[in-house]
Amino acid sequence: MADNPYNKQHNKTQLFIGDSPNVTETTSNPLAALQRWLEGQIIGQTKLIDNLLISLLANGHLLVEGAPGLAKTRAIQKLSDVMEGEFQRIQFTPDLLPGDITGTDIFRPATGEFEFQSGPIFHNLILADEINRAPAKVQSALLEAMSEKQVSVGNTSYPLPDLFLVMATQNPLEQEGTYPLPEAQLDRFLMHVVVDYPSAEDELKILHLTRNEAGSDEQNEPNIQLTKEHIHLARQQCLQLHMSDAIEQYIVQLVAATRYPEKYPDAELKQFIEYGVSPRATIALDRCARAHAWLNGRDFVNPGDVQAVVYNVFRHRIIASYAAEAQGISKDQLIERIVKQVPVV
Repeated sequence: MADNPYNKQHNKTQLFIGDSPNVTETTSNPLAALQRWLEGQIIGQTKLIDNLLISLLANGHLLVEGAPGLAKTRAIQKLSDVMEGEFQRIQFTPDLLPGDITGTDIFRPATGEFEFQSGPIFHNLILADEINRAPAKVQSALLEAMSEKQVSVGNTSYPLPDLFLVMATQNPLEQEGTYPLPEAQLDRFLMHVVVDYPSAEDELKILHLTRNEAGSDEQNEPNIQLTKEHIHLARQQCLQLHMSDAIEQYIVQLVAATRYPEKYPDAELKQFIEYGVSPRATIALDRCARAHAWLNGRDFVNPGDVQAVVYNVFRHRIIASYAAEAQGISKDQLIERIVKQVPVV
């Protein structure tokens, strides 16, 4: 570890966290225990579990895209079962109104005054199911909540809970009757994760799991409880992880490559990228790389951590040109080419 150039000249961060601050074994880490338990409850979606925990540690929001039945809803429901806080599912539909999410002022005849009735957004874990089924006016109701952690109704702003995470889902198969999310709202999501079908081996495990759940509810009961204090401490430790100047420069150069692709040898990148990623991508890449390193039990960030999360951070922020779409070049392919162009310092 001492020979690694990315962890020199820093104090070792304790990887937290039992009841005692001196405990450093990962077996005493409730998030590590949570990760293992979720992997046993959500078969074949390790990537989804990892990114959900990264979003929780990085204090951001997650957009998940995948076909129906891939355990998107189940993932956040299972997380809510073992986490201190309140869970609320919001089913987005074309007839949904902004007030159905944020809440509204209700007139009370008895007092002759208006009283604010809070909406479902005032919970800790929010599942915005099929977010692209609601019109833009409803989608925009989430903008202030996601970025400012508050909701404004009339002339009054109401703070949201300190622990607040939105996981939004969208179905890529059915586009009829849907409303694409505007770039301003997409940028509020920390990551955009695409989930795929499980393998045949995992499919068999899913079959056995559902059969066991139908037979007995008790054997799948979790024996862990993740408190808000656990999460806040873990977030602090992620921010305290050592990140060398070289890694910071690598993050900045990856971001810059999306904005100024003409500076790199791949001449086609310039015609394939319409707009590069925003400064939020730089912040998200830093936080997600730290969370990825922390979940893997390291007290420093290396280039592999950055590369592990860059696709999910850039996927919804980079805008491909018409030329790229005409040639069938996906955003993931563009990001792959960018990663190859930017040298690891």
